[in-house]
Amino acid sequence: MAQRLDWLLQTPATWLSWHPALGGWQAQQAVQARWPQARLHLLDEQGQLQQHAASPEPTPASPTPTAAPAPPAIAPGQADLLWANMALHLYAEPQPLLACWHRWLRPDGLLYFSSLGPDTLRELRPLYAKRGWPPPHQPFVDMHDWGDMLVESGFAAPVLDTERIVLCYPSPERLLADLRAFGRNLHPQRPACLRGRGHRQRLLAAIQHELPRTPEGQWSLSFEIIYGHAVRATPRVPVAASSSVPLEQMRQWLRQGRG
Repeated sequence: MAQRLDWLLQTPATWLSWHPALGGWQAQQAVQARWPQARLHLLDEQGQLQQHAASPEPTPASPTPTAAPAPPAIAPGQADLLWANMALHLYAEPQPLLACWHRWLRPDGLLYFSSLGPDTLRELRPLYAKRGWPPPHQPFVDMHDWGDMLVESGFAAPVLDTERIVLCYPSPERLLADLRAFGRNLHPQRPACLRGRGHRQRLLAAIQHELPRTPEGQWSLSFEIIYGHAVRATPRVPVAASSSVPLEQMRQWLRQGRG
């Protein structure tokens, strides 16, 4: 995802990182290294500003994160770029999320995001269905549907592409450990209670005998990663005999004209 920032011709002065604890601190730091002078603000999963931290992860020399001075406050409608790594598929209702991202960006501001696509974990679905178990994950949205939703939410010129990754594992136990580390099953029909050791053993046995294997004998899982970026469309004055424009919108247009 960070490689796609090479397409930008201008350096953002202010950018937002959406819930970096979920998207990965290393990913955020890759963006910070690209634009060290740009002001960074952190947003939580409700879209609220968080305290700025220069070292979000502990290091051997510094066992606790060290906070840097907070940058000047930013208001909605002022960010040049919003970075949201691996977030969209975690929300059952993505339209309010897209509206929140739209609200934080200035007109012509850029949204960069990534998400899991519908081919993710496709090997597990028949394994679960055969045993009558609830689905192993929530439904994942196709990139074309994301494009439609972006336009409906006020974004323009969405560009989306996909990458398919196959991860291979030396044992079912290692594969299951990775699934636990990657996240959680958000399907509305997921089990309402914890499963016991017996279920875990049945799952491991099913993976052992039914999951695809490479010529080297390793078990494999597919992941589809959707990458996208879009521009917050510049509002246009409605054409009519008499038009009404909010005062704050007029101020934004005037600021753009001075720029």
